[in-house]
Amino acid sequence: MKASSEGDTWDVAVIGGGPAGMMAAGRAAELGARVVLLEKNPTPGKKLLITGGGRCNVTNAEPDVRKMLAKYKSGGKFLASPFSLWNAQSTVDFFEKRGVAIKVEAEQRAFPVSDSARSIYDALVSRLKETGVTVMTDSAVKSLDAEDGMIADAKLRSGARIRARTFILATGGVSRPETGSTGDGFAMLRALGHTVDESGGALVPIVLKKSPLVRAAGVALKEAKLTVLQDDIKQDVQTGKLLFTHVGLSGPLALNASRTVGELLVHGPVSLEIDLMPDAGYEKIDALLQEHIRTNANKMIRNSFGTLLPPALVPALLETSGIQPEKLSNSVTRTERIRLMKTLKHLRVEVERLLGLDKAVVTSGGLSLTEVDFKTMRSMKYTNLFVTGDILDIERPSGGYSLQICWTTGFVAGSSAAALTKESHSR
Repeated sequence: MKASSEGDTWDVAVIGGGPAGMMAAGRAAELGARVVLLEKNPTPGKKLLITGGGRCNVTNAEPDVRKMLAKYKSGGKFLASPFSLWNAQSTVDFFEKRGVAIKVEAEQRAFPVSDSARSIYDALVSRLKETGVTVMTDSAVKSLDAEDGMIADAKLRSGARIRARTFILATGGVSRPETGSTGDGFAMLRALGHTVDESGGALVPIVLKKSPLVRAAGVALKEAKLTVLQDDIKQDVQTGKLLFTHVGLSGPLALNASRTVGELLVHGPVSLEIDLMPDAGYEKIDALLQEHIRTNANKMIRNSFGTLLPPALVPALLETSGIQPEKLSNSVTRTERIRLMKTLKHLRVEVERLLGLDKAVVTSGGLSLTEVDFKTMRSMKYTNLFVTGDILDIERPSGGYSLQICWTTGFVAGSSAAALTKESHSR
């Protein structure tokens, strides 16, 4: 990675080498700006390489932009303008033009065909090199100094100062701090007078109170329904893929429910009700159970039900239903069968807590959206400061939506910063 002399004045200084920062830097440079990318780690893209379990859920390929924006809840109305310039199809086209084939899986989740985040990383790094971006690694920014409503320079922890005509803040939030997301950008924005909401983890695995389900760790259900309850009042209902872990629940379904769970835990205990067979009603499930019992009449139920349900899940379901696992199938009573049927549809568990920021996929909270001009991603307080990605207070579900914000806002910020720099040169 290249070094830079302190006396240089860059057209654009991008702070943070994650997906939003690399997109912004490459875009500004291809428009002719002289760009430096400041990254605190030895290499950029550290978090990118672990997204999607290392597979990189690069976007959600929802073709209807309005439906896509609705997934961002109240933040969707702010994203309409940037998404008109760069949407999910733009992302797919961008990577495929750079030799990274993209495939679309369940729930429109898009991944590189290679199933490796390294493919996405390599495409972005190659673009930085091709466009002449100077990448300064091991260059953590301590603060941004302002003069007369503009950012004058970025002060590094080493004491060096980086001067530029425009600055793009792409430091991310506070999730997975071991990758460098430690809230640096939030601190800088607060120091500059911006409003930053209290931040915490979003899309976080859920820890359950003592439950037999922990014995089902590793079991994944392609489709389940999760109902969030407080004081037995329904608070949220979602469907999707569910993963049982050694401490509780994960997978897209649990992650997407975690923000609601976290907000409710502040006020009191939270329960979850899991529907393991959301596409089947009572009658269909009862018929399946009866047929299964007849077919496997002389087998112990703990063994026979492993062909109907994931085997590792059976002991927990039998315990919850109050059925002795050594019972022969043909000795299961009607009352026990009905209890099992209801357990499959209404498996109740109690939440203990959410896992910490080190396990969070994205950050909740961030920079107030009313302090950003989303047509350009420019700060409303500083004419040459642009903001991108996870630093923004936008709620988003699991499924490629967070990375899409990075690509979209990074593209718009890079374009806007380059245009502003061009204006300053022509004066």
